[in-house]
Amino acid sequence: MDQHDVIILGAGAAGLFCAAQAGQQGLRVALLEKAEAPGKKILISGGGRCNFTNLGAGPANYLSANPHFAKSALARYTPADFIALVDRHGIAWHEKTLGQLFCDGSAKQIVAMLLDECPADKVTLTCGVEVASVARDFDGTFTVTAADGCLWQAPTLVIATGGPSIPKMGASDFAYRLARQFGLKVVEPRPALVPLTLGGEDALFRELSGVAAPVLARAGAGKHGTEFAEAALFTHKGLSGPAILQVSSYWRHGEQVAITFLPDAESDWLIAAKRDRPRTHLRTVLREALPARLADALADRLALDGELGNITDKALRNAQARLADWRFAPNGTEGLAKAEVTAGGIATAELSSRTMEAVKVPGLYAIGEAVDVTGWLGGYNFQWAWASGFVCAEALAAANTPST
Repeated sequence: MDQHDVIILGAGAAGLFCAAQAGQQGLRVALLEKAEAPGKKILISGGGRCNFTNLGAGPANYLSANPHFAKSALARYTPADFIALVDRHGIAWHEKTLGQLFCDGSAKQIVAMLLDECPADKVTLTCGVEVASVARDFDGTFTVTAADGCLWQAPTLVIATGGPSIPKMGASDFAYRLARQFGLKVVEPRPALVPLTLGGEDALFRELSGVAAPVLARAGAGKHGTEFAEAALFTHKGLSGPAILQVSSYWRHGEQVAITFLPDAESDWLIAAKRDRPRTHLRTVLREALPARLADALADRLALDGELGNITDKALRNAQARLADWRFAPNGTEGLAKAEVTAGGIATAELSSRTMEAVKVPGLYAIGEAVDVTGWLGGYNFQWAWASGFVCAEALAAANTPST
């Protein structure tokens, strides 16, 4: 059994980056991964091109019981820092909409970069590790025992096993179970960045499966509410697309989701259409601005038949108002199987925002998606993985005298 300075559980984005940073600071790192290869979620991200960060990433782009928790890490390791690393490795990238950065080539380049950043003489990656138990001895030493009997020991342990979203990739609630074992509280996890399902009268919209349109979507109540101007997609189960995935992180069962169709339309646009083209029908006007199937579905539900010139201004304004605030009542989500990330996780109140160390358990750290910090769609969760992994590695280096 080799002696290590730190054991990192999980070789995803946060774990790999933390291992690389710690190894570069002279620490001997045991990086343990349950899957047969590291970075599996990285490889499928961004359609295989890895949306590795977002130019605008800041604390406002994250959900947490403590909205201030992410500030320190995000300020100390920024998107510009990661971009510089990507550039040093000669990985070509491009910006899509809303500050999202993707590899020109493949997500494999990011995994290869992270592995290359791990000093071979300091970081030992072991895959296929099924952890049977984790114990902390009276002297503070952590012992990780695998199902096959292999043992690892170190004075520090990092939980980087993520959340249970996308279980087919091997994801589980291991991080939460381990945190609870050591007395850390966990904010109830739930699917985030996930499609919403529709039932009741709203189920009629499932007939529009495959239809997408730019919208303004809103969810959440009061100060917890937010809105996103992106595309919505109708599916055979309900609603998806970037705008819906974004608001799903804020939505709670029993609440509604509000959609503004034609978000760029001028005020009183139907009144103007009536004035300019009184013999035109509402269905025709909607078809000029929306996909035909969606336009027809909305026109049918608004039930304003006949030429615009024969419809009262009040009725047209009511139609405008409904199109600007169309309410859906989702009956659920497509669950963790389809969720890109998990909201909730190890409570930030249990951790130091500067080091990611457990306040009550010296030597125990948690980073990445395992923590109750959840980013928006568009590279934000990767930036949290890099930032939390970076500050954790700094703290590990300060706490450990490197082994020789």
